Amino acid sequence: MQHHPTRKRADFRLVSPHERTCQIGQGGKADDGRSNCWCSFPCRSGLARHWQQAHENVRRLQARIVKATQQGKWSKVKALQRLLTRSFSGKALAVKRVTSNTGKRTAGVDGELWDSPAKKWAGLQSLRQRGYQPQPLRRIYIPKRHDPTKLRPLSIPTMRDRAMQALYLLALEPIAETTGDPNSYGFRKERNCADAIQQCYDTLRHRQSAEWVFEADIKRCFDKISHQWLETHIPMEKSILRQWLRAGFMEKHLLYPTTEGTPQGGVASPTLANLVLDGLETQLRERFPKVKTGNSAKVNFCRYADDVRRR
Repeated sequence: MQHHPTRKRADFRLVSPHERTCQIGQGGKADDGRSNCWCSFPCRSGLARHWQQAHENVRRLQARIVKATQQGKWSKVKALQRLLTRSFSGKALAVKRVTSNTGKRTAGVDGELWDSPAKKWAGLQSLRQRGYQPQPLRRIYIPKRHDPTKLRPLSIPTMRDRAMQALYLLALEPIAETTGDPNSYGFRKERNCADAIQQCYDTLRHRQSAEWVFEADIKRCFDKISHQWLETHIPMEKSILRQWLRAGFMEKHLLYPTTEGTPQGGVASPTLANLVLDGLETQLRERFPKVKTGNSAKVNFCRYADDVRRR
């Protein structure tokens, strides 16, 4: 039976030849003494080619998720998300993300770091949905950027939980980017603070532009999000999301339950918060529609994470 080249099994052949030559998880060495395992960064022996193939596999599935979302085929979206979160390419990119960022040296409650090729490979193999149970987060406090005298809580997941969040984020981001508000700029790919500033300038630079700016910062946005709303509306596996939300946190060797909110410090938390806040701009557009003739309300909207500007 002939299989379609872009469907199932498409990215599993990526592993086998490289696994045999690199002795994955056993510390294989190249001729120059450097590890030639795929999960040691940097690596030789065709690493760039393998990573390129992994990115292409994931991007292809993400593009199909975007198309299905635009067409409203949510059963197909769910099937594609399931395929992506169980693919080797998705798991490899998730491990690469959490072991290549600035938080790779910060451990969770288990004290484990994936700081060697063998640990990265073992971590990749542990990214399985069956029997998955996230561990509590490690709670620390850091000074607020604009007011160092105040502290804000930061919850740090374990490496495995971070990788699982990064894996599911690969399947959730295409939906968030497709359905997100046009003028939402925080924690989104290919968007940054400069884009939000440019949007503010474009809406205020005209002589007939609005004269007043309404600024709002949603108080404790991450801490007060309803778990019930998230489980009902977030388009991802409910069992995984429910476990993340109810994992609890450890502070001074005591376990505290979490009944609301999404933890600041989680890989998927910013995207979850964006999905919660998406729709504000649509509500304003319906309340203050723009008309081609006559005077219309001078109401514009710009959001960066939980900071809102209305003019």
